[in-house]
Amino acid sequence: QVQLEESGGGLVQPGGSLRLSCVASGDIRDISVMGWYRRVPGNQRELVANLTSGGSPNYAESVKGRFTISGDNAKNTVYLQMNSLKPEDTAVYYCNAYILTRSLNWFDLWGQGTQVTVSS
Repeated sequence: QVQLEESGGGLVQPGGSLRLSCVASGDIRDISVMGWYRRVPGNQRELVANLTSGGSPNYAESVKGRFTISGDNAKNTVYLQMNSLKPEDTAVYYCNAYILTRSLNWFDLWGQGTQVTVSS
């Protein structure tokens, strides 16, 4: 059994900051990719940022220069620091991880989602 637990969403004014955290737990042998997606009602889920096991980050164009993804391999945790938030960043943010268990099964896991609302 493996699972993801997210935290850190909330309400913030435009220009403000939030930090999201996601912890993977369970029977983990390796994590290939870990990152964040978001979905606005009526739209498809889109990649915000992810981090490979080698440490290479990928960002959506809309968040480059404002968001920073980082990870702690020892804690199986990924963070998303979101600065200069805009109303259009309002969405449900989902953690995603591609995990290899000790029994050598791969799982494409999703967290339950955390709401981020940017509004004055």
